[in-house]
Amino acid sequence: MGKKYAIKLFDEYKIRTKWDPEIEDYYYSVIDVIAVLTESKNPNNYWKVLKKRLKDEGVELVTICNQLKLPSPKDGKMYKTDVATTKQLLRLIQSVPSPKAEPFKQWLAQMGKERLEEVADPEIAMQRAIDTYRKKGYSEKWITQRMRSIETRKDLTAEWDRVGVNPGFEYAILTDDISRAWSGMSTKEYKDYKGLKKEGLKDNMTNLELILNMLAEVSTTEISKVENPDGFDESRDVAKRGGNIAGNAKREIEANTGKKVVSKKNSKTPELLDN
Repeated sequence: MGKKYAIKLFDEYKIRTKWDPEIEDYYYSVIDVIAVLTESKNPNNYWKVLKKRLKDEGVELVTICNQLKLPSPKDGKMYKTDVATTKQLLRLIQSVPSPKAEPFKQWLAQMGKERLEEVADPEIAMQRAIDTYRKKGYSEKWITQRMRSIETRKDLTAEWDRVGVNPGFEYAILTDDISRAWSGMSTKEYKDYKGLKKEGLKDNMTNLELILNMLAEVSTTEISKVENPDGFDESRDVAKRGGNIAGNAKREIEANTGKKVVSKKNSKTPELLDN
């Protein structure tokens, strides 16, 4: 496939996707799409029943649906998941009565269009992110730091991929190791501290929090490049040491300012994230 999975949002629903450069289209998690269209409490069962009905009717869609390993939203581990391309999903939507059908079709079309534009010119994706942050009220200073943090994270995950760390569950554990080492909290604890639910943690960090998190990730990346850890287990030690570098900086700042670095401020008041 060449590209790792990504999470896309439709009306606050998370949809797992994977871009395939060969067919120039996304694969979408069918279960996630069913959850959007039906708002069912058990989309897995809904899809199981629908799939059987479609198969009995001889609908080709069921036989050509692919399966890919995607991270589970429950535990982050990789499991085989039914996926479908845009064309296949459009056929599936016809079999699912839903008031969200038309808006979802428009969303699918826009997703494909934007992705092809971004493949042709990666700067477009960055500019779209900047425009989105501006509309939400973030300052130019904060946006600059956030864009840098995105590049820092890309460098880190590229290094993890190089040394044999698996995306999904293993990435999540290493991220928690880094977070605990510098902030004293796991990612979930950090989000709880800020009063977050579905929101992204970094989009709710202050400038100083972003800088220290970037220091932790850059340090981890550089140590890994020098030491070449063998896979996940050895990378955990590197992640903790990289995080500790930022943790030491955090303690120095607090000792000299008398103020806590980790803040409860969040994007409900983005203007406060500069302070």
